[in-house]
Amino acid sequence: MSAQAPATTSSWHTRAATDVAEAFEVDPQRGLSADEVERRRGEYGPNLLDEAKKVPTWRRVLSLLADRMTLVLVVAAVVSATVSREWETPVVIFAVIALNTVLNYVQESRAESSLAALKKMSVSTSRVLRDGRGTEVPRAELVPGDVVLLEAGDTVPADGRLVTAVRLQVAEAALTGESQPVDKQVDVVDDPDVPLGDRTDMLFMNTEVTRGRAAMIVTGTGMRTEMGAIATLLGSAGVEQTPLQRRIGQLAQALTIIAIVTVALVFVLGLLRGQTWSDLLVTAVSLAVATIPEGLTAVVAFTLAMGASRLAARGAIVKRLAAVETLGSTTHICTDKTGTLTLNEMTVQRLLVAGRAFRVTGTGYGTDGKILVGDGLPAPDFTDALLGMGLCNDATVRNGMLVGDPTEGALVVLAEKGGIDVEGARAALNRIAEVPFDSDYKYMATFHTLPNGGYRCFVKGAPGVLLDRATSIAGPDGPIPLGDDGRARIHRAVEALASEGLRTLMIAGRDLDAVPRGDTDALQEKVAHLTIHAIVGIVDPPRTEAEDAIAVAHEAGISVHMITGDHLVTASAIAEELGIRGSAASGADLDRLTDDELRRRAKEFGVLARVAPEHKIRFVEALQADGQIVAMTGDGVNDAPALEQSDIGVAMGITGTDVSKGAADMILTDDNFATIVAAVAEGRGIYDNIIKFVKFQLTTAWGFVLIFLTAGVLGLAGGAPFSALQILWVNIIMDGPPALALGVDPTAPDAMRRRPRPANEALLERSRVQRILGLGIVMTVGTIAVLHFGPELFPDSASDPLFATTFAFTTFVFYQVFNLFNVRSDLGSVFSAQTFTNHTIWIAIGAVVVLQICVVQLGALQGFMDTTSLTSEQWLLAVAVGSSVLWVDEIGKFVARRIEARRAERADTTFLT
Repeated sequence: MSAQAPATTSSWHTRAATDVAEAFEVDPQRGLSADEVERRRGEYGPNLLDEAKKVPTWRRVLSLLADRMTLVLVVAAVVSATVSREWETPVVIFAVIALNTVLNYVQESRAESSLAALKKMSVSTSRVLRDGRGTEVPRAELVPGDVVLLEAGDTVPADGRLVTAVRLQVAEAALTGESQPVDKQVDVVDDPDVPLGDRTDMLFMNTEVTRGRAAMIVTGTGMRTEMGAIATLLGSAGVEQTPLQRRIGQLAQALTIIAIVTVALVFVLGLLRGQTWSDLLVTAVSLAVATIPEGLTAVVAFTLAMGASRLAARGAIVKRLAAVETLGSTTHICTDKTGTLTLNEMTVQRLLVAGRAFRVTGTGYGTDGKILVGDGLPAPDFTDALLGMGLCNDATVRNGMLVGDPTEGALVVLAEKGGIDVEGARAALNRIAEVPFDSDYKYMATFHTLPNGGYRCFVKGAPGVLLDRATSIAGPDGPIPLGDDGRARIHRAVEALASEGLRTLMIAGRDLDAVPRGDTDALQEKVAHLTIHAIVGIVDPPRTEAEDAIAVAHEAGISVHMITGDHLVTASAIAEELGIRGSAASGADLDRLTDDELRRRAKEFGVLARVAPEHKIRFVEALQADGQIVAMTGDGVNDAPALEQSDIGVAMGITGTDVSKGAADMILTDDNFATIVAAVAEGRGIYDNIIKFVKFQLTTAWGFVLIFLTAGVLGLAGGAPFSALQILWVNIIMDGPPALALGVDPTAPDAMRRRPRPANEALLERSRVQRILGLGIVMTVGTIAVLHFGPELFPDSASDPLFATTFAFTTFVFYQVFNLFNVRSDLGSVFSAQTFTNHTIWIAIGAVVVLQICVVQLGALQGFMDTTSLTSEQWLLAVAVGSSVLWVDEIGKFVARRIEARRAERADTTFLT
C-alpha cells in the first residue's frame, strides 16, 4: 500500500505516533529508504509554498509610468507638443521618461535578483533519518513520512506528528499569533476539532523550536501544510523604503518646489522682456524637466540594490536594504567568539583525569592523535571519562567530517583517540532518557542502560555548574570525596587551562538503580551527587584574518566587544591575542551595575564573559542609550532578542540557528568576523556613492537655475541661453551614464580610516551645501562669460546666431564632465590613483564627449539640436573653461585637508597631554 499525503484537515493529532508511522509506512528508528524518498518526491513534489505570481513586465512598466514625477513629465511633453507644434522637444522629453523608467525597472530587477540570491545562498537544511542514518538534506526535498530530528533553534520544516519530545517548547506565533512558546509532548490529543494551538502532539511548518529536542514524522509538505492552507504572505508584502530613501524623497520634493519657483521666475522675466508665451512655455517645460530631480530616488534605490549584491558577493547577505545604509554608521560591533573570531574547529589539547594532567596530540576532527602520558607513571583508566564524552553527545565524526556541534565533535574525537568505539558504545549502552543542553542550567545529561543491569548517567557542562552538583572525583582506586580543598584545586586547574586560552568542560556521572523516564524535572533531580571523571581544555584557534579585521575596525573608529559564554580568563586570553581593547567583565559583574552605570561604562568593556542572553540585550541597550549604532552577532536561539534589539543583527550562516537567522538583518555565509568589517566598508562605500550622485545632480541643477536667472536678468541670449533640446540633452547626461557609473564606484581607500558617519547626519550638511553652491556659481560665471565674450574672442564666428549659445552649451557640458571627477571624493585629490579605479566612469565620460562632438559637429544633428560647428581652438577653450570647476574644487579640498590635519594634530596633542 502506498502512503497517502494527508490534507491539512486530517486529524493526525488524534492518532498515536505508532499509528501515524504505520500509515506512512515508516520505521521511526530508521526513516525512509532513498528509493522511497525519490518515489514520494515525484508523487508529492517539493516541500515549498507557492510564491506570489510574478508581475508581468508590462504591468510593472505601467506602474512605473504612473509615478507622480513621471506624470509631470508626460504633461510637460504634451504641453510642449501642443504649444510649439514641433516634435523634437516632446520626443526628447519622452526619451527622458524612458531613461528614468529603465533605471527604475533595472533597480527593481536588481532587487529581485538580490532576493533570489539570498534564497539560493541561504538554503535551509533539516536533519532527517534515512536508511537508519542521520543526514542533512535541503528542506525542499522533505517528503511525507520523513523522520525529522529537531532541536532548539530549528525552524520546523513541515507539518508533522511528534514521535519523541524532550523538554520541547515551540513558538507558534507565525501560525497562531500566540506570543508565548507552547509545551509539546507525544501524548495523543483526543479532540479532533481542537484548535491548532492546542494540538500539542503536532508541529507545524515555519514555527520555531525554542527549547528541547524532538523527532517527528512529516505529515504534510508544501501547500498541504497548515501554513500553506492559510495563504501565507510570502512574497506579497511591499518593499518598505529605507530611512535614506525617505530622506531622499523629501529632498526631491523640496527641490521640485525650488525648481518650480525658478521656472516661474524665468517665465516672468521672459514676459517682461516681451518673449512669446509659446517660446517661454517650451523653455520653462524643458527647464523644469532638467531641474526637477525625477531620477534621484530611482538612482538611490538602484545603488542600494547594487550594494546589496556586492555585499552578497563578499559573503554578507542583507535581508533589508536599510541595513546597507546603517552599516556605514556602525560604531560598535558586539561579536561572539566561537566560530566568528575563531575557526570553530574544536580540538581537545588538555585532559585532566584523577588529578593528573595530560596533553593530547592531533588537530581538527581527525582521530590520528593520542593522549600523551609524560610523567613516567602508569596511565590511569580513562574509560569512564571517555565513555562520558562519547555517550553524552549527539555529534558524529566520520572520516574527519563532523555532523553536529563542534565542541561535541571534539569530545567524540578524543574518545576515539583514547580507544573507544563511540558508535559501538552508543549501541551497547542504549540511551533511554536525556536532559538536553539549555543555557539556563548549562549542562547536558544522558541516561543509559548497563549490560549487567542498572543505569548510568553521564553529564557534561560548565565546570562551575557541575562542581556544585558533584560530591566526589574519580581517583586511581575509585571515587574520592570532594572537600573544600579538592574543590579549590579543581577551580585552580580550570583557571590555569582558561589562562592558556582554552575552553573548559567537565565530564561527570553517576550510577542509578532507576531512571524516571518521561519526567524531565525528575531527571534533573538525578543530576546530583556526581563523580567528576575529567576536565578537558579545548582550543579553538583564532582566525588569522580576525586580528587584521579588528585592527581595521579600530582604525575606522569602531569598537569591538567580545561577548561569550566562555570562562572570563579564556575569553580575555583570546581577546588579548586578537588585539581587542578594553577591560573584561563577567555577566555577574554586569548584574552589579545599575542601568545608568552600565550606560556610562559600556564603551570601556572589551570582553564580556559568562554572559546570559539577558546580559547581551542589556549591553546592547546600554550602548544605544549612549547614542551608539550597534551591530550584534549571534547564532543561537537565545541570541534572537539581542539581534532584534541591535541596529544591525548579524546571524551566522553556517552555525546559526533558523531563529537567529530570522531575527537578523544580515547573514554571514562564512561565519567570519572579517566579513562583518568588510561589510561595514562596503556599506560606507555604498552611502558615499549615493552622496556622490546627489552632489553631482544638485550641482548641475543649481548651475541651470543660476544660469537662466542671470541670463534673464542681464537679457543675454534672449533670456534663454540654451534651447529646450539642449537643456534636455544635459539632463540625459546628468541622469544617465554618470548615475550608473557613480553607483558602481569602488569603496574609497580611506573609507575605513574615517570616523563612523552619524546616523542622523544630514544628506546636505553645511560643507556639502557650500560646495554645491560654490561650484554652481563657478559654472554660472564661466558659462555666462563664454556666452557674452565668445563673439568678441572669435569675431569670425560671431555672425552665426547659434555660435554663442553653442559655445556656452558645450562649455556647460564640459563642466559636468569635470564635476564628475570632483564629486568622487570630499577631500581626496583628483590627481591620485583612485581616479583610475572605476573604468565605468571613463566609459561614461568618453560616451558623453563623443556624443557632444556629434551633436555640435555633425550637420545632420545641428538642425535638431540648434547648434553650429566649433573650431578646434573653440573646443579647447570650452574644455579649459569647463575645467575651472575642477581647479576651484581642488583648491577647496586642499584647504579642507589642511584644516582636517590641524584638527587631528590638536586632538593628538590633547590626548598625549
